[in-house]
Amino acid sequence: MASARRSALGPWLLYGGLGLWLLLASLPIVWTLVISLRSYVDAFSAPLKWWAPITFENYRGLWVDREFHRNFVNTAVVTASTVAISLTVGCLAGYALARYRGAVGFWLLIIALVFRALPHSTLLPSFGVMFDALGIRNTTFTLVFVLVAINQPFTIWMLRSFFASIPQELDEAAMVDGCTRLQAFRRVIIPVMWPGVVTTGLFSFLLAYNDFLLSSALTNAERMTMPAAIAGAITAESDALLMQGVAGAVSITLPLIVLVALFQKQIVSGLTQGAVKG
Repeated sequence: MASARRSALGPWLLYGGLGLWLLLASLPIVWTLVISLRSYVDAFSAPLKWWAPITFENYRGLWVDREFHRNFVNTAVVTASTVAISLTVGCLAGYALARYRGAVGFWLLIIALVFRALPHSTLLPSFGVMFDALGIRNTTFTLVFVLVAINQPFTIWMLRSFFASIPQELDEAAMVDGCTRLQAFRRVIIPVMWPGVVTTGLFSFLLAYNDFLLSSALTNAERMTMPAAIAGAITAESDALLMQGVAGAVSITLPLIVLVALFQKQIVSGLTQGAVKG
């Protein structure tokens, strides 16, 4: 009887713990959304006001007066370019390294891992000097170039692990049926490991989307991405700028929530299973 009660109580404790964790994790995001829809006086009043008039003035000042839509477009271009290039090169290199058995492949992976481990701040001086010499600083290309260079080793490592989990017999069977190596890769291997591609793409997306240091150092105000553009507003002494910074934080967070909601099945499958084995 006691064991039956414990077994019945176990799921409730698990769900209760998960619910408590979800509440604590989502509380800062929800509260940021709430105060972004208030005036400065109501948002930071003492004692705290649980109910206050809703206003969209903070969003209007951010998106219209400060032209935050330009930073949104910059972020979309930089993120999409970084993800597309990283996944294209990463898939090809990861597949080749997964099928290559020589020692050269191992040392290439080690060199890539060492480069990925370097702090971003140590790479900025060399990249900055190079871009100044070439006269291409303060452009979208420079930011995409550096983000891809930093992200590519991680992408190759991660995709290689997914490709390595797929039996090589699957390639051979496709080529026996008349496919070339590239056709087997595109028509057979990629569909099998699609969750891994989505998962790796998500990490590449987060790197480019959330970048602050590189964007603020390598681009001017006209080319900055959203995180770098609102950094000054969040720490500003002006009440209006501070509230616009809060609205900007919400504007940056919402696309991430939508993205995870759309690709949650592929992300979970990629993180837990790696790839579907044939």
